[in-house]
Amino acid sequence: MSGNVRLLDDTLAAAKAEGRSALIAYLPAGFPTVDGGIEAVKAALEGGADVVEVGLPHSDPVLDGPVIQTADDIALRGGVRIADVMRTVREAHEATGKPILVMTYWNPIDRYGVERFTAELAEAGGAGCILPDLPVQESALWREHAEKHGLATVFVVAPSSKDARLAEITAAGSGFVYAASLMGVTGTRESVSSQAEDLVRRTRATTDIPVCVGLGVSSPAQAAEVARFADGVIVGSAFVKRMLDAPDAAAGVEAVRALAGELAEGVRGQV
Repeated sequence: MSGNVRLLDDTLAAAKAEGRSALIAYLPAGFPTVDGGIEAVKAALEGGADVVEVGLPHSDPVLDGPVIQTADDIALRGGVRIADVMRTVREAHEATGKPILVMTYWNPIDRYGVERFTAELAEAGGAGCILPDLPVQESALWREHAEKHGLATVFVVAPSSKDARLAEITAAGSGFVYAASLMGVTGTRESVSSQAEDLVRRTRATTDIPVCVGLGVSSPAQAAEVARFADGVIVGSAFVKRMLDAPDAAAGVEAVRALAGELAEGVRGQV
């Protein structure tokens, strides 16, 4: 069974052909429950997201700020497992036909087994993985299995990344490059870092694969701002915060759907 890296590539290319950035949403699996998380992912895609990153909840999420940490804690206390992450990917992809990635730290994959994880993700219809803490120089085993199973390997670059390091990272990656707009953790912010545009420019100088910007984007206006220079706009904490603030799970799902619609207008410059 081959994964959906081609679907991811085609989706990002289609957005570019429309003269816009892709909207990429992030939501953790198992939050507020496994079933509720699946409904939220489907709502984001139905509302206007082109791609979703499904987070694999982790007890020590070094890249994630307090909003996503809170959601991860709820999911972990609810007993979420890797099987639930795979089910989330499968059901969301089957319902929408859109590309779904998993965002995870390396330790859970290493413990689960690289071959097992990549095979199951491909079988579930996944498009690939974002691996924020896997060093490129230690990624050969992962990339071998990901390529065998038709999965993208998305690495994260940061404003601190030197040009030679950017070239090393982008040469090893596929699908897209995740450009962290600032040094720090995820979370909604009043403005998008001015470092983001420079990082996209420097990253593009090393690769032809799309460069998508995340960390700090939370409003349609910010999405429109980033869409001017990036191939994709990644939004996570804003979706999770809408769910945390909702009075119940059903309202949370509808809040996700509404925000996806607002951000979809933003990446099209309709704000």
